[in-house]
Amino acid sequence: MPRMQIYLPDDLYAEVKSRKLRASELLQAAVRAEIRRQELIDAANEYLAELIAETGEPSPEDLAWAEDFVAGIKAQLRPPAEEHDQKPQDHHTRKAS
Repeated sequence: MPRMQIYLPDDLYAEVKSRKLRASELLQAAVRAEIRRQELIDAANEYLAELIAETGEPSPEDLAWAEDFVAGIKAQLRPPAEEHDQKPQDHHTRKAS
């Protein structure tokens, strides 16, 4: 099995040792997760390129709608704000253009 030597900053090395973690297993899991993340990004970019080839570039209105939609999702993921009397906006419907 090929071997690789890695270096950790002192604070990270101390944390790994103090928790009695297996650095080799952690590194393998982290590398596999990063490779998978990059594969998913590549697949999403390919899919997006296919969609753009089929339908053309999104309009400024489409981009604004998408940004608003994502902001609505992010707002729902955050803890509730102190102001509870604001009615949430409906970000799930889109007008036909």
